[in-house]
Amino acid sequence: MKEEFSPKIVSFLCKWCTYTGADLAGTSRLQYPTSILPIRVMCSSRVDPLFVIKAFLKGSDGVLIGGCHPGDCHYQDGNYHTRRRFAILKKVFETLGLESERLRLSWISASEGPKFARVCTEFTEKIKSLGENPTKKEIFL
Repeated sequence: MKEEFSPKIVSFLCKWCTYTGADLAGTSRLQYPTSILPIRVMCSSRVDPLFVIKAFLKGSDGVLIGGCHPGDCHYQDGNYHTRRRFAILKKVFETLGLESERLRLSWISASEGPKFARVCTEFTEKIKSLGENPTKKEIFL
């Protein structure tokens, strides 16, 4: 009997908004998949594209970046930098022949615990439909 695929998703979460939204989801006892590995960062703009690529090459099946809504960044315009970097990162993935659907950027505020749970569930289902990270089989790290 084949075991159901359980994806590993690395998530970089803004300390001020998305990470707090994740905490709210937890304290509200909202259900969302355990496939999410949260990494707290001070701002979504602090997520270097190399972190995302490294997570993917090290075997993560998907990468989620969460930040404050545009205009609400605690560091004024950090999420605008994130949005530009994310667009470039998606293009890099497509150029390299990688599945850019394995990357997701979401704006989730501290009061949006239910949205965090929904985004995590939707993204996990998307990754399940894509299957295992294809680079796992090709790279020997």
